[in-house]
Amino acid sequence: MKGPLFYSKILLFGEYGIIKDSKGLSIPYNFYNGALKVDENPSEEAQKSNASLKRFVSYLKDLQSEQPKLVTFNLAALKADVERGMYFDSSIPQGYGVGSSGALVAAIYDKYANNKITVLENLTREKLLQLKAIFSEMESFFHGKSSGLDPLNSYLSLPILINSKDNIEPTGIPSQSTEGKGAVFLIDSGIVGETAPMVSIFMENLKEEGFRKMLKSQFIKYTDACVENFLHGDMKSLFENTKQLSKVVLNNFKPMIPEQFHKVWQKGIETNDYYLKLCGSGGGGYILGFTQDLEKAKNALKDYKLEVVYQF
Repeated sequence: MKGPLFYSKILLFGEYGIIKDSKGLSIPYNFYNGALKVDENPSEEAQKSNASLKRFVSYLKDLQSEQPKLVTFNLAALKADVERGMYFDSSIPQGYGVGSSGALVAAIYDKYANNKITVLENLTREKLLQLKAIFSEMESFFHGKSSGLDPLNSYLSLPILINSKDNIEPTGIPSQSTEGKGAVFLIDSGIVGETAPMVSIFMENLKEEGFRKMLKSQFIKYTDACVENFLHGDMKSLFENTKQLSKVVLNNFKPMIPEQFHKVWQKGIETNDYYLKLCGSGGGGYILGFTQDLEKAKNALKDYKLEVVYQF
C-alpha cells in the first residue's frame, strides 16, 4: 500500500508576523514529499513513525469527541492501518521549517476524514477557513499551537496568500524564469530547529511593549510590502524591502538565528550580494535567502550548500 504524495512547503514571507495578522505567502516545494505506506519489513525509521502515528490516533479520537462538528474520522480504518504498521514515508526533513508534520496531517485528513472538503470542489473562502481550522487542531498535536497553514498548503498544493487570520486565498505567483539571475534559495544550517521553544520565545517577547511596537511599525510593514512586491513581480522594491526585513530580523530575532549565521547574515546586508531571512520558526533548519544575482550569492556563500527554490 502507498498513498498519494503530499509536498513540503515554504513560507516565503510571514513567519511570526501571521500570528499578529501580517500578510503571508506560502508556496509548495515539490523537492520534498511524503506518503502513507505499509511495508512488510519496516525500517527503524518506519517503526518510529508508526509509534508516533499511534499517539496521533488517540489524539484524533479525543479531538473528534470534543469537537464532532469540526471533523470526524473513520477511526476504525485508521486504527487498523496503524496496527498493520502504517507509517509516513517522507523525504521532508523534520525541524527544517519546510512542513514535515503539515504533509503528514494532510495525508491523514485526505485518507480518513469523513465528509472531507476536496481540492476539486469550488474552494470558497469559508471552505478554506474550515480546512485551516481543522488542520490547525490536527497539527497542534505536533507543535502545541499551529496555524494550520502548512497542512493546508500541502493538501491543496497551491500557493496561498494570507491576507489576515480570517482571510486566505489560493493565489498565482509570477512564473519562474530559469534564465533569470534573481533567485530565492535555501541554506542548510545543519541544525534541527524545534518549533515550540522558538514560538514561546516570541510569545514571551510579545509581552514587551517595545517589541510589539517594532513588530507593527517595522516587521509587519516590511513583510506586507514584500508579499505585495513578490505577487506583482516588482523585483526592485522586493529587494529593497527584503533588505529592511533582513535587518529587522537580525536586530530583533537573534535567538531564532543560529549563532554561526549572525555574521553571514550581516555580511549579506552590507554587500547586497544576498539577504537572509527565517524559514519557518528558525532556531535551525533552513535559512531562506534572496538574491538579485545567484552567481554572486553562490560565490559569497561558497561554504554552504544552496538549494534554489525559485528563479526570476
